[in-house]
Amino acid sequence: MFKLTFQSILQTLMWTVITGIMYPLVMTVFIQLVFPYQAGGSLIMRDGKVVGSELLAQGFQTDRYFWPRPSACSYGTGTGGFAASGASNLGPTSAQLQKNVDSNLAALRTAHKLAADAPVPADLVFQSASGLDPDISPEAARFQIARVAAARNMNVDQVTALVEKFIKPPQWGVFGMARVNVLQLNLALDAADTKKG
Repeated sequence: MFKLTFQSILQTLMWTVITGIMYPLVMTVFIQLVFPYQAGGSLIMRDGKVVGSELLAQGFQTDRYFWPRPSACSYGTGTGGFAASGASNLGPTSAQLQKNVDSNLAALRTAHKLAADAPVPADLVFQSASGLDPDISPEAARFQIARVAAARNMNVDQVTALVEKFIKPPQWGVFGMARVNVLQLNLALDAADTKKG
């Protein structure tokens, strides 16, 4: 009986060290060496400063920038030093959800000087599940071109070319959909605007 108990304790300690310490340590070092950018959070730097992550949306709101999807969690700007993430959890019959969608539609149509019944890309109206989705559809980016070009006094063709340049195809050609990273596009837009001036 004592021998079996002793073997069980040794097995527990051995596997705790292997799977709880050695494996995570080896994988952490390996990932840091092989994929340092991704392991570090896919941070985007400008002039030696972190301006964001390509994995997290930011709340661009002025007409000079492309807007991301709406966020139920204020793009993760939680209090207490942590980034909150999550959807509103409002169901399809929720009056509050309908009010949010109507408000988003009205704001988009007003900002883009459209008729009250003009179609709007769905991803600019509905929130993502995380509230931190960094990408929008190519249609949502193209929808905003005229507003951004006018606000920056830039040529529409120049802004269109930037949007087309930043369209990423589905991953490996089959997973997901084509998308545009809003932060990367807006940074490229700033750079192009600076060169213009």
